[in-house]
Amino acid sequence: MPIDQVVVDCHNDWLLLLERERSLDRTDSLGRRFLPQFRDAGINVQVSPIYIDHEFLPEGALRRTLLAIQHLKEEAAGLQEQAAVCLTGSDIDEAVEDGKVAFVIALEGSHAIANDVSLFDLLFELGVRMASFTHFGDTSLAGGSADGEPGKGLSRLGVEALRTFERLGIVMDVSHLSTQSTEDVLQRATRPVVASHSSSKAMRDHHRNLSVEHIKAIAALEGVIGIPAAIPSFIDPEVPTVNSVVDHIEHIATTVGVDAVGIGADFVREYFDEVYPTYEDIRIAGEDVRATIEGFDSPAGLPKLINALEARGFSDDDMRKILGGNFLRVFREVIGVSS
Repeated sequence: MPIDQVVVDCHNDWLLLLERERSLDRTDSLGRRFLPQFRDAGINVQVSPIYIDHEFLPEGALRRTLLAIQHLKEEAAGLQEQAAVCLTGSDIDEAVEDGKVAFVIALEGSHAIANDVSLFDLLFELGVRMASFTHFGDTSLAGGSADGEPGKGLSRLGVEALRTFERLGIVMDVSHLSTQSTEDVLQRATRPVVASHSSSKAMRDHHRNLSVEHIKAIAALEGVIGIPAAIPSFIDPEVPTVNSVVDHIEHIATTVGVDAVGIGADFVREYFDEVYPTYEDIRIAGEDVRATIEGFDSPAGLPKLINALEARGFSDDDMRKILGGNFLRVFREVIGVSS
């Protein structure tokens, strides 16, 4: 497969399940359970966010983050012909060319650092290459998109953290930021910024989605917006179909060009089904976390999206960009590259 035709998923919460398996003394779940999923779906690059459950906040956040990094690295090291944790864009290209699944470690919320921005230097050394500052609620760095102080933007520490990201070569992820925090990042950023799993607010008015102005600002920075193809709340809860996902992709492509859109599927249902099998209704910040776009409860649904894009009339070149080329461009420019 040519390197410009790789499939990149910029958000899948599979590390939550990996940590669960490790807690049960299963140390082979990457090769036994997860790699087959990614390969069968045609995924070549999987951004892997570390999310910290509320029960571990605040004191356990750093420990949980370190364990997640350690466990992913340990399991990938035992599968060197099949998987690679990548630290640069060149690492990603090499892994894909060798037929491996390339993993990029991310933080979904920067709870691990608390008030110590200098810890990003350590986390970078350990392999973190993308990060968001919040998850719904506020942190010491920024306001979250929900359950936070209305109108809160970047704090002094958040401004310092953004500068640290640009110095180190960590991709800034604005998904989950408040409107003002997103505005603050986009005004200060000098390098490409991503929204790993956000959609268009003009298409679906949701606190996690982006305004047209923010979409344009991300595009102006040559960043990318990953459409969360698995989550109806962000797409269209009334018509939760793959065509509704393509509507968001088409809207962004029409608004700012196809170079600014990618996929950040946000697969998470498998985790909740496994951990809470007897719960009929599970909600976080009012969202039904078990709800999925029709046929998109796992990576196995991604080929349906490819077919839907083709049916909508996207060219082969445009599909290459949407499915992976755009995120690859950002990764090559930013990941591990000091400003």
